[in-house]
Amino acid sequence: MERSDLVGCPVARTAEIIGNKWTPLIVRDLAGGQRRFSALQRSLTGISPKTLSDRLKRLEEAEVIIRRCFAEVPPRVEYSLTGKGHALLPVIESMRDFGTRWLPGSECEEEFTSEVGEFSPGQIADVH
Repeated sequence: MERSDLVGCPVARTAEIIGNKWTPLIVRDLAGGQRRFSALQRSLTGISPKTLSDRLKRLEEAEVIIRRCFAEVPPRVEYSLTGKGHALLPVIESMRDFGTRWLPGSECEEEFTSEVGEFSPGQIADVH
């Protein structure tokens, strides 16, 4: 994301990064550690591979995630949060709290599993 794209107040600039349906969910899923594309796609029911690829590319350009490629057969690519990405976790937790309090409905799974372990929704803000 070029600096010229970052105009407006801090809320508008943050919304530019996470203000769509899938991006906060990708950040949420990466809170537990590095994940492969296929693991992210499985956890984000309904996302198309093209949309996931586009969102990951935008997050990488915004320096919210890191993409690591491994020279293996078949090739392996893993995504993880940067320090900037970890700084978004309290925002994601606040979204969860707001949804729980003000938008009643079905709850998400209580545990999210990553390739490096498990954490509960309440722990998301504690991941650094």
